[in-house]
Amino acid sequence: MEIVFGRLDDSIARFTLSGASEAFANALRRSMIGEVPTLAIEDVRIYDNTSVLFDEMLAHRIGMIPIKTDLSRFVRREACKCEGAGCPHCQVTFTLTVEGPGMVTSGDLVSEDPMTVPVDTNIPLVKLWEDQKLVIEAVAYLNTGTEHAKWQSTIACGYKQYPVIEVTDQCDGCGMCVDECPRNVLEVKGQTVRVVEGKIEACSLCKLCEKACIGTGIGEDSAINIDSDRTKYLFIVESDGSIPAQQIIEEGLRYIRKRSDEIIESLQEISMEGQ
Repeated sequence: MEIVFGRLDDSIARFTLSGASEAFANALRRSMIGEVPTLAIEDVRIYDNTSVLFDEMLAHRIGMIPIKTDLSRFVRREACKCEGAGCPHCQVTFTLTVEGPGMVTSGDLVSEDPMTVPVDTNIPLVKLWEDQKLVIEAVAYLNTGTEHAKWQSTIACGYKQYPVIEVTDQCDGCGMCVDECPRNVLEVKGQTVRVVEGKIEACSLCKLCEKACIGTGIGEDSAINIDSDRTKYLFIVESDGSIPAQQIIEEGLRYIRKRSDEIIESLQEISMEGQ
């Protein structure tokens, strides 16, 4: 198994996974979406709300704000030494006090931990008019996307099979497939068609080029064939900013390894009991 990155920064990672089954590729996708823990606001105490939004709507909006998360500093409540009572190792408290007129944004949330703040300070929450006021206290906990979407660390996370494009000797270079390709993957070179250098990964496997080739009357078989490599996958992972994209990939792989080890241990126990 091999991973080759085409792009890697804090917000987006694009990489090719080779030598893996589709089951593993999908398991990695699911673990990155649903099993990577992040901080999100869960408990909201509203002391004063004279805005146009109901308390429940306001609490929901606050809960969906992405929060920068350092996984080395926090643990889930059920695993914390405080046994769920609440401490700096398992929760972060935010306060918000705003009087109108003006727009209340995520930047108005004041964190007790200077390193744990909203990813974006310009997320609008509610507009206050004259004499309207908000006084709120909110607590963020660590959890995963399988519990609620607000704990998902990814905005976009998916993969596709790696494209394989073959042009046979039957091609006469008419260029009909080139004109039909929506992503400009193909070009005419000499008397034949070929893939533009470095653009094969942009192919969406739509096969419009095959249909265009057959439409020219070349015969029943297209001179260009589109297929996919069943052991190679193109991934894109876009972070919401709470955790860097690389860490999302690492945590997703750690989760798969952990669950695999647990299954192996369970199978060994069953095997020992049967002896």
